[in-house]
Amino acid sequence: MLADMHTHSFFSPDADRGADIEKMSLRAAELGLGILTVTDHCDLNFRFSESEYAYPDYLLCDRDMFGSLGYALKSIETVTALKERYPVLRCGIELGQLVQAPDTAADLASDPRLDFVIGSLHMNHGKTDFYWIEYNKMDSSKLTALLDAYFEEQLEVCRTADFDVLGHLTYPLRYIVGKYGIPVELTRWEGIIEDIFRALIGRGKGIEINTSGLRQEYGRTFPDLGLVRLYRQLGGEILTLGSDAHRIEDIGSGLQAGAELAKQAGFDYMTVFTGRKPEFVKL
Repeated sequence: MLADMHTHSFFSPDADRGADIEKMSLRAAELGLGILTVTDHCDLNFRFSESEYAYPDYLLCDRDMFGSLGYALKSIETVTALKERYPVLRCGIELGQLVQAPDTAADLASDPRLDFVIGSLHMNHGKTDFYWIEYNKMDSSKLTALLDAYFEEQLEVCRTADFDVLGHLTYPLRYIVGKYGIPVELTRWEGIIEDIFRALIGRGKGIEINTSGLRQEYGRTFPDLGLVRLYRQLGGEILTLGSDAHRIEDIGSGLQAGAELAKQAGFDYMTVFTGRKPEFVKL
């Protein structure tokens, strides 16, 4: 059984308009997935301000409902209503920038309807999403400082926030390496990445193999084999697989490759969540 633990419906502002949750459930069943977890975005630093995302008019929520929070809550409501009809469904959320709005993050993570919470960092404190940055206009010192701040904030997230699995640890490389072709050697950050993994392990939290990079210019998972193996060597046990699909066609994409990578890293099991409790499923 493979489980896609990271997917987005049209309640995420950057997802495809056709990514209807009911249609996503039917697609997961067609693919033979054991679990489909819908983890729509809630970028917490937009809690009290306008998002730079262009929210489409077709969404059912009022744009004034605190930015992406309103859409995330509508997603939770919709998935919860559909779970009885589609046993494959699990209700999740991807909380972005948790330490930038810690009280709101804690409130959302405590929602009893949630099966799974991904903790992610899409932008450093006070900065724009890594997607929007023009890395070709940055010198090496600025790029290094950007990644320094990224990993430092990730460590704070892992030490303090309430979530289940850390999302796409090496997310900035999707754009720095994949889109702009700027090579990044992670040796400088090996120590802090170890600290991140130790913090996760010590608090009973995990990481994901995010397979979106396999279908993008980057060409690798987030994180890649070397870091997944390091996490395992340090004692990490909780590992989920997620396509990070933003359209129905990408549901389940790369999961088999992710499972093989997990085996190479020393894992015999993947993890799924129901009611925010982990269950280990043999790969």
